[in-house]
Amino acid sequence: MGKIKGFFGNVIKEMKKVRWPKGKETMHYAIWVFLCIVFLSLFFVASDFIIAGIRELLERL
Repeated sequence: MGKIKGFFGNVIKEMKKVRWPKGKETMHYAIWVFLCIVFLSLFFVASDFIIAGIRELLERL
């Protein structure tokens, strides 16, 4: 039981060392994540259309 208590004591000590982001910083990161998701979504949709078009052209040959 002492090992478990020591483990959680160490976890609490380490969590106190963590620098948590402030609200403004969190919003900044959230916006970047959202923009990256939108960009990657558009990229994969465009890639899908291009590949489908090439496949359709090859099927007609």
